[in-house]
Amino acid sequence: VQLQASGGGLVQAGGSLRLSCADSGRIVGGVAWFRQAPGKEREFVAAMNWRGDRKNYADSVKGRFTISRDNRNNTVYLQMNRLKPEDTAVYYCAASTEYSSGRYHLVGAYNYWGQGTLVTVSS
Repeated sequence: VQLQASGGGLVQAGGSLRLSCADSGRIVGGVAWFRQAPGKEREFVAAMNWRGDRKNYADSVKGRFTISRDNRNNTVYLQMNRLKPEDTAVYYCAASTEYSSGRYHLVGAYNYWGQGTLVTVSS
């Protein structure tokens, strides 16, 4: 499985961006977005299972970000609205062979990672 993230860029606070993550193979477990700001550890943003009936979000993005998947073209999206300067980070998509309710927020739960795409939110 190979993941290719795109869609990052520079946006003003309050604006929106949509990140995309195309995968080259069939993911039967879970998909997720993480982010890493300069000098900080990688942190969980959002995750969903393959069927899309289980979605989880970090408290910091709940109500502003939405994770979704288009199974026709094997692409995962992260719609980000009402962006804040503290959302500035490199965003990574990740995939796993299983989706665990107790581990979806852990970096170590994911087998495959994309290369990251930079999101910069100006104040």
